[in-house]
Amino acid sequence: MVRIKPFRAVRPPKEHAAEVASRPYDVLNSAEALNEATERSLLHIIKPEIDFEPIADEHSQEVYDRAVANFRRWRREGWLQQDPEEYYYVYAQTMEGRTQYGLAMCCHFEDYLSGAIKKHELTRPDKEEDRMIHVRNQQANIEPVFFAYPDNDEIDAIVAEAVKSAPEYDFTAADGFGHRLWVIRDRKTNDRITEIFKGIPALYVADGHHRTAAAARVGAECKSKNPGHCGEEEYCYFLAVTFPAGQLRIIDYNRVVKDLNGLTPAQLLDKLRESFTVEEKGAEEYRPAALHNFSMYLDGKWYSLTANPGTYDDNDPIGVLDVTVLSNLVLDKILDIKDLRTSKRIDFVGGIRGLGELKRRVDSGEMQAAFALYPVSMQQLINIADTGNIMPPKTTWFEPKLRSGVVIHSFEE
Repeated sequence: MVRIKPFRAVRPPKEHAAEVASRPYDVLNSAEALNEATERSLLHIIKPEIDFEPIADEHSQEVYDRAVANFRRWRREGWLQQDPEEYYYVYAQTMEGRTQYGLAMCCHFEDYLSGAIKKHELTRPDKEEDRMIHVRNQQANIEPVFFAYPDNDEIDAIVAEAVKSAPEYDFTAADGFGHRLWVIRDRKTNDRITEIFKGIPALYVADGHHRTAAAARVGAECKSKNPGHCGEEEYCYFLAVTFPAGQLRIIDYNRVVKDLNGLTPAQLLDKLRESFTVEEKGAEEYRPAALHNFSMYLDGKWYSLTANPGTYDDNDPIGVLDVTVLSNLVLDKILDIKDLRTSKRIDFVGGIRGLGELKRRVDSGEMQAAFALYPVSMQQLINIADTGNIMPPKTTWFEPKLRSGVVIHSFEE
């Protein structure tokens, strides 16, 4: 059972929605944010270091203070306005002709602490602390987290009915991805959504582990300071957009390495043949065709690497993952890269950049080899979360990203 509720979204008026909504704070650096930010962009609130000349330290007190001042200004100017009543919202994203429909809602922090909201990644304390400061200072969840829930026919029917009407927002961002929002104003429908989710056993963090952990910490902190706490205060809830798992697609998250651990390309290929069937594919890009098949770009050529039976464990939710297979058989065993979190000899490239980015980084001489992986499935993610396991670093990449600023949850008194 999970606890959710509708909320009074703070959001832009229709005419400003496309400009206010921005990419999330963690997918672009400060210089990129400065380049993208127009006058009303939410980037001034989620990356306010760009308001300083030169760009300020994003963890400085003056930057945290500017974030609060900007949020207040945006509301004062009417660029962000709060809905009069609590609603659920349907948020649709379209990428390359495929649309996924999520529900913007508020989730209870205690469900995260109890494990009813399941995670699959570890968080870094420094990043968690940074997000916690923002939530605490703003008394709001400015950016939503990205959750998944087990497919539910009744929710599907409610969403299908809601999207028959004209959307509140309908815009295409600069990256070509479409974003639409509908407001579910019917009270009975909202009440029914809340009831249905009481029967859903778990939610799954797809993207936004640090924001989820930070929101839960703020909820617990507010609880500790309130002697009259009852568990239904607005601070108990945080913002999520939650999608049916069956609609989501995870794209590949690939690896590039700076050196071959003293080996020549020919020696590396010889060592790979101990654990893989190696096929040279030539100059044309090769994409992995199935689980346990990898693509490698080395010395101007693409290769297919298929792990030999017995080198992986399909009965282990972690052992079945290709990130585990690659780490065990190549990165650790051959290249002596032990810790993906700390090693400076490896970097990670989201599949959204394409295989051409892997080739570019090797051909430039910056990297010596690149490995492309078959994407993790949502079922694999769910299996890992359900068994209490943690995925290796840089395993999942969800696209499209939620646009920040489409809806905001404020719990300010």
